[in-house]
Amino acid sequence: MSETVKKVVLVTGGSSGLGQAICTYLTRIGHTVYGTGRSVQTGAHEHGFALLPMDITDEVSIAHAVAEIVRREGHIDAVVNNAGVGIQGAAEDITPELAMRVLDTNVVGAHRVCRAVLPGMRARKSGLIINITSVAASFGLPYRAFYSASKAALERYGEALAIEVGRFGIHVVNVQPGEFKTNIAANRLRPQAITPDHKPGYEKAMSILDGSLGYSRDPVELARVVAQVIASPRPRTHYLVAQGVQRLSVLAKKLLPGRMFQRMVGKHYE
Repeated sequence: MSETVKKVVLVTGGSSGLGQAICTYLTRIGHTVYGTGRSVQTGAHEHGFALLPMDITDEVSIAHAVAEIVRREGHIDAVVNNAGVGIQGAAEDITPELAMRVLDTNVVGAHRVCRAVLPGMRARKSGLIINITSVAASFGLPYRAFYSASKAALERYGEALAIEVGRFGIHVVNVQPGEFKTNIAANRLRPQAITPDHKPGYEKAMSILDGSLGYSRDPVELARVVAQVIASPRPRTHYLVAQGVQRLSVLAKKLLPGRMFQRMVGKHYE
């Protein structure tokens, strides 16, 4: 790798989907990469990066994984907070317990990881934290209210953290992907029952969402952006990795009156 310096990178949720694509690409261009997952065994992935078990809802599990990387490499240069969980269902049907599972993983889980790596980064006066959020953070998506809420919360968390740790030479960056070809749909949390009044709208929205794989993009596109962020001495605070209607929707949210934008989103899901 000639144009960038080799870094030690921790990628949560690195055993599948976007995380695996990020791990594979970063390894291919020369970084030392550790991917994590709740159910993986310690060892090497077929694509060359190391795997470690880590449950981001468990502080002890996180501490063990971080300590193991530091034991092997001496430090961690960059963390990609990619692990997360999806959820679908009318907001009215989502129990508080189900909502808390999403927030505990997508927001507090990333926070737990940050708390584990920040002391080492502060000591070295150098570090990078990349939070993988979502286009869904820019506006509320119908029947995915808590997914949008969790990703928006993660972005605001990252923005605040960036101000707090910038004086220590640590950068915090939000990377906001659109739809990519992964198996996230199969693992989304769902309510046990759908209120009959919500069922027609919910089923229509889900059919459109599941059909979005037709224009979803190759996860390597996101991995390349993550690599660019890692290589940059002064990364931007925010990167949007989306095309077409998804990219236009983010712009429209900023420009259109609120009710008009809500009608536009609602019509899309009709």
